Amino acid sequence: MRLVPNIVNTKTLNWEMAEKLTSEAVHVCAAHGDSVTVTVVASSGQQPVVIKDDTAPLQSPSLSYRKAFTAYAYVLAFNRNSTSEFVATKLTEPTDGVALASVPQVLFVAGGVTLRVADHTAIREIGFSGGPGCDQDEACAQAVADKYQGEFH
Repeated sequence: MRLVPNIVNTKTLNWEMAEKLTSEAVHVCAAHGDSVTVTVVASSGQQPVVIKDDTAPLQSPSLSYRKAFTAYAYVLAFNRNSTSEFVATKLTEPTDGVALASVPQVLFVAGGVTLRVADHTAIREIGFSGGPGCDQDEACAQAVADKYQGEFH
């Protein structure tokens, strides 16, 4: 008889590193003149860290969460690294795009990035909102993820 483990171990980014990454992201965007909100989402869907720049738009906390949520919920399922890659997949089957678009927190725009360790395991997702466009939000998210990639261990 084969024993099946009943304890699940998952890799995740601790809140201290999530806070460091998020704070850095807000500062980097501010240096470029962009006032953003950055949200990190855990596999539970919870938000361990959210930082909103003082002048970020009112809707940016909700949008940054939804971008990070979409990165976790669907970017991983379709083996992508960002929400823009996921959107580019152009889901066409009725069970794909139409069904997914009906999920309340899903947002099919750029701005969410999956944070991964060296073996490609996802450890958290990060979402940005408030920049001059979704593409710029995602570029900033990816730049910060790339900067700290070596510290994800």
